[in-house]
Amino acid sequence: MNATKKKVSFKELIHSDTPVLVDFYANWCGPCKMLSPVLAQLASKHSGDIKVVKIDVDKNPGAAQSLQVRGVPTMMLFKNGEILWRKSGYMSLAQLESELQPHMA
Repeated sequence: MNATKKKVSFKELIHSDTPVLVDFYANWCGPCKMLSPVLAQLASKHSGDIKVVKIDVDKNPGAAQSLQVRGVPTMMLFKNGEILWRKSGYMSLAQLESELQPHMA
């Protein structure tokens, strides 16, 4: 199965009616590695309410710079192109759910 995925620009991605949680990370970052399974759990547990997208700051420096991402991991929640929430550092699933709950569909 070789499904072709349409490449979507960052701007298109964050202009969604469904909240989009963007995780700015780096492969060399320890807390980013710890956060990865938490984000996977969040995505599967709330699949219809939120989209989770990971952006490698080393491969996409433009997106990180334009949003003034100074450290990783930095998470931002977008809806219709607007930033609803922003936080840096590791968070547990319970902490993340608690902070994002008011913004989820």
